[in-house]
Amino acid sequence: MKNKIVKKVTGIAAMMMLSAAILAGCGQEEEPRTAGDVSQSAVDAGEDTGAESGTESETVADSQAVNSVSELEVRFGDDGEPFMMQLLDNETAAAIARYVGTSDWRLPIYERDEDADYDVMQYYDVSSRYDIPSDPETVTSEKAGEVYYSDPNRIVLFYHDAEITGEYTKIGTFDATEEFVTAVEENPVLEGWGNKIVQIARP
Repeated sequence: MKNKIVKKVTGIAAMMMLSAAILAGCGQEEEPRTAGDVSQSAVDAGEDTGAESGTESETVADSQAVNSVSELEVRFGDDGEPFMMQLLDNETAAAIARYVGTSDWRLPIYERDEDADYDVMQYYDVSSRYDIPSDPETVTSEKAGEVYYSDPNRIVLFYHDAEITGEYTKIGTFDATEEFVTAVEENPVLEGWGNKIVQIARP
């Protein structure tokens, strides 16, 4: 009987000591994490660790590249000298710069509108697959070297001063030097095609 009581008391004491040890372990504070401590489970679970993924980094880089584009290179004809078009800071110009960045444009120059004065301006039609935003306003007077966007998907260049009324969004300007005006006026018609060509690219 006495042995049974001793065993029982010893068992209870052992359980109390084990419980105290467990409670002491639970009460310890977790070591603070440093900025570089990211568990693999957190990464596997897709938790935000503060690091950008490769795709996000590329998107940010592309956006910054487009925002830093302030000019486009334009050639009149396949073998024409390059002239720089200074871009305005607006959504229309930014969209055009972004699309030109994916693929250089080689656009035909048409002279089909009976009402257009081709002695002072010319226009370039852009493919309808490009979604170009615009914020047009009524323009009644244009200066040589000014470039406008006209919905839908048309770029209009004035290479002489003009007084033409239209709903345009201004996108850029050229320095209308004598060389520039001559390049526009003397742009040759492509043999066998019947159209002139303008090339637009990122520098």
